Amino acid sequence: MPFFRLRASFLPVLLAALAIGLSQHQSLAAEPARQPNIVLVMTDDEDVAIHEFMPKTKALLEDQGTVFDNFFVTYPFCCPSRASILRGQYAHNTHIVGNEPPWGGFEKLRLLGLEESTVGTWLQDAGYHTAMIGKYINRYAPERDGVPPGWDEWYVGGNAHVSYNYSLNENGRMVAYGNEPEDYLNDVLSAKAVEVIERASAGSRPFFVYVLPYTPHSPSVAAPRHEGMFADAKLPRTPAFDEADVSDKPAFIRSIPPLDQVQIARLEAEYRRRLASLQAIDDMVESIVGALQAAQALESTYVIYSSDNGFHLGEHRLPAGKDFPYEEDIRVPAVMRGPGVPKGHRIEAMVLNSDLAPTFAEIAGVTPPDFVDGRSFLPLLADPDQAWRENFLIERRQLEAQYVHLAEQVGMTGNLDEAAQFDAIRTAEWIYVEYGTGERELYDLARDPHQLDNVVEDADPAVVAALAARLQELRTCAGDECRKLEDLPLMDGAPRITAQPQ
Repeated sequence: MPFFRLRASFLPVLLAALAIGLSQHQSLAAEPARQPNIVLVMTDDEDVAIHEFMPKTKALLEDQGTVFDNFFVTYPFCCPSRASILRGQYAHNTHIVGNEPPWGGFEKLRLLGLEESTVGTWLQDAGYHTAMIGKYINRYAPERDGVPPGWDEWYVGGNAHVSYNYSLNENGRMVAYGNEPEDYLNDVLSAKAVEVIERASAGSRPFFVYVLPYTPHSPSVAAPRHEGMFADAKLPRTPAFDEADVSDKPAFIRSIPPLDQVQIARLEAEYRRRLASLQAIDDMVESIVGALQAAQALESTYVIYSSDNGFHLGEHRLPAGKDFPYEEDIRVPAVMRGPGVPKGHRIEAMVLNSDLAPTFAEIAGVTPPDFVDGRSFLPLLADPDQAWRENFLIERRQLEAQYVHLAEQVGMTGNLDEAAQFDAIRTAEWIYVEYGTGERELYDLARDPHQLDNVVEDADPAVVAALAARLQELRTCAGDECRKLEDLPLMDGAPRITAQPQ
C-alpha cells in the first residue's frame, strides 16, 4: 500500500480514543489498538435554514459535538459534489462537472477510473470494514453497475427519487420494496445502517459507514408518521427573496421576472414538504446514535452530518434549486461528534466538502494520495484559531435542466453555454465571480451578506485585481498546489483583503 503511512499527527487522538475504550472495557487490554470508527450521514439538497428543524440531531450531534458554521461545497450540484466527497478533489480535477454525460454522471466516473481510489478504498486498505447505504452517483443503475471497489457492504438504489416501489442493490443482489409504510425508503436505509453498525461493532475491524439518504431532495416525501407536519410553516423571506432590483446581476437573472403569487405558493408548499421529509432523517440520526450506544461503540466513533449542496427557494428570483454562487447554495450544515471533539463548540474556519476524505484518512491513520486537494480539518478541533485557508474555489460548468428550460421560457438561449459557466473565489470578506459571458459579480459579505449589491464596478481596483489573480490560479490548481494557494496572502503585505468598496 504505497499511498499509506501512519500519521504521527493523529497519534494523540488515537491514544485518547484508546484510553476511553480501555476504561470501559478492561478486558481489551491485551488486544491491539483499534482505530476509531467513522459514520458519515450526507443528506441531499439540505440547506442551513431547514437544518434548524432537526431537534434530535441537535441534541445528539450538535450539543455533543462541534458545529462548522462555515462549511461549503465547491460545486453546488449533485454529482460533482459527491465525486469531490469521495476523492477530496475540486471538480476541475475529478472532471465530473455535471450529472449527465459528457459532463459527468456514473458512466464518466467509472470510465475515468475514479472509483479505483476513493475514501472507501483508502479506508478498506487500511483495515476498515466499509459500507455505503443510499444514493451513490447520478445515473448509477443498481441492476447493472454492481458494487464499486472499496465497499465491503453495499445497499444502494438508483437515482429516481421515489420513496416506495424501488429496488436496492444489496451486496450484488437486487431486492425489491413495495408501497407499505415499512417500505418507506429513508426508514429502510436507517435500518440497514443500524444492522451494519451492529455487525461491524461485533467484529475486530474498525468501520466506516457512509449513509446517503435521498431527502430532502424533491419530491420530498415524508414518512407516514410525519405527514401533515409543518402544514402552516411560512416560507422564509430573507432580503434576497424575490430580489426587487436585479439590474446589477448577470443577464440570466436579469431576464427572470419577479415571482408571482402562484410561484410563491408553490415554493411555500415545497418548503413545507422539505421540512416534513427531513424528520425521517432526524429519526435516522437517532437510530444510528442509538445503535452505536447499544454496541458500546459511540465513544470510539466519529459521527459526521452534512449535505451534498445547499438549496434556494426564491432567493434572487430563482425557482427552487441549487447550482449558483450564492450563499444559500454553497453553504451547508455540518456537525461532528467523536473522540476528542469538543462539545457544544462552533468553528468559524472555512471547511470544504473536499476536506472530508482527507480528514477520514487522518482518523484512520493513513495518508491519502497526492491528488487530494482538500485537507484534514482534525487540527481545527484542537485549535480552532490556528492558521487555516483564507480562500477557496467554486465552480460550475453546466446549468440544471430546469434553468435551461427557464432560459428558454424567458427567451435567453443565445449564450446559455457561456452563462452556465462560472468560477468564483470565496474569502471571509468577499465572493468574486467570473462567468463565461465575461460578466462578473463581487459582493462584500461583511456589509452585504445576502448578496444584493454587486460592487464589482465600484470596489477598490486592487481588491478586484487580487481576487481575479488568485481565481486564475485556483481554477487550474491540483493537489498540494491548491492548499498552498489557499494559504498565500492575496495582496503583497496583507494576510487577507481588507479594503472596502469605494
